[in-house]
Amino acid sequence: MRHFDLCIIGSGSGNSIPDERFADLEIALVDKGTFGGTCLNVGCIPTKMFVYPADLAASVEPAERLGVELQLNKVRFAEIRDRIFGRIDPISAAGEQWRGANPNVTLYRAEAHFTGPKTLDTGTGETITADQFVLAAGSRVLIPDIPGLDSVTAHTSDTVMRLDELPGSMIIIGGGYIAAEFAHIFSAFGTRVTILNRSGALLRTEDADVSSRFTELISRRVDVQLDRTFERVERLPGDRVRVTSADRDGRSTSVEADVLLLATGRVPNGDTLNLAATGVEMDDEGYVVVDQHQRTTAEGIFALGDLSSNHQLKHVANHEMRVVQHNLLHPAAMIESDHRFVPHAVFSEPQVASVGLTEQEATAQGVRYVSVIQDYGSIAYGWAMEDTDHFAKLLADPDTGLLLGAHLIGPQASSLIQPLIQAMSFGLPAREMARGQYWIHPALAELVENALLALPLGDDQ
Repeated sequence: MRHFDLCIIGSGSGNSIPDERFADLEIALVDKGTFGGTCLNVGCIPTKMFVYPADLAASVEPAERLGVELQLNKVRFAEIRDRIFGRIDPISAAGEQWRGANPNVTLYRAEAHFTGPKTLDTGTGETITADQFVLAAGSRVLIPDIPGLDSVTAHTSDTVMRLDELPGSMIIIGGGYIAAEFAHIFSAFGTRVTILNRSGALLRTEDADVSSRFTELISRRVDVQLDRTFERVERLPGDRVRVTSADRDGRSTSVEADVLLLATGRVPNGDTLNLAATGVEMDDEGYVVVDQHQRTTAEGIFALGDLSSNHQLKHVANHEMRVVQHNLLHPAAMIESDHRFVPHAVFSEPQVASVGLTEQEATAQGVRYVSVIQDYGSIAYGWAMEDTDHFAKLLADPDTGLLLGAHLIGPQASSLIQPLIQAMSFGLPAREMARGQYWIHPALAELVENALLALPLGDDQ
């Protein structure tokens, strides 16, 4: 039985751990999936590469309001797809080739599981042991339990970006960020999109004001049906699909489309590894339990990323990777992960970005706060865009002026939120942030400046 100094399960963020400082260690890297993990191959990167041309395609209507007549002649979907994966696939292949060429790294490209304490069946016919393990096996698409679903071709985020051609119509089941982004992409390209969602709003984990406004705005472009109970899925001629669902009053309706996309979330892959055999505990939601140092309940076994974090964000996985990397190298001087202010963004139309507490979370937790909503249309750049739909919302501590949460919906939200993340991370009060620096006029960043100044904090803040 071969023994290693370190075994890493997962080739996403986990693959970034071994650098020149690990050159004297014998390392096993185990992953059955496409090398590079979710973000590179089927997640953040390709979706955003689709979003950018979708943003261009969707610019016809807002341009019309400003007196500019544009026309969308054609979307060459196959060309867009091939440009995207023509870049991503070689990166994945080159990454695997480079890592496999490392003299101290052995790749195992199969599905592994533990058979005993620090003992791993690699799925290749070889069982290995290691002094230390890092669990970074990520997550997978959640497939809902709907009668008849196995009778149709049901796409997920893993497959829908590689369609051979742009579909004429699409049904999306789900209402989170995956549904929101693909609804934007395909509707902008010309597909007739219907969203069917179990809950009463899209992006329902966002601040309630943001969720409500997003649901309102995207409903102008796609058919949004909320509070649905799914009854059955049927296959139609030509591999088309029919989805029958009921509203809150029990009335059933059916929708037919060329393509069905399941966007119902992701689940951690810990349950595929037989972790109990090596003493690693999981919580009730299936996430590996870790402490502030990313250590699991088993000595010498760390975990990071989607496997152990319900944030399910690449920037969180990368942060945790750096923590694990340091702690492997410096076991006597470990550092802790910082999950105080984890931001996220939804690259739909409109964009959404958020960090910190939502208003409903602050209320539920009994946190004292003041809040403000600042419209894009209140600043000069907003006048240029004739914006009447979008806003920034801030929550702050009324005594200290420190920000508790920031929620933006509108153009460039994912970039505009960055100085607010910085202020929260470094403890910069709202008034000090607003008045302690120049803000370029008339840039869109004045939205953030004016929102900070509008917080009802009193003159001493």
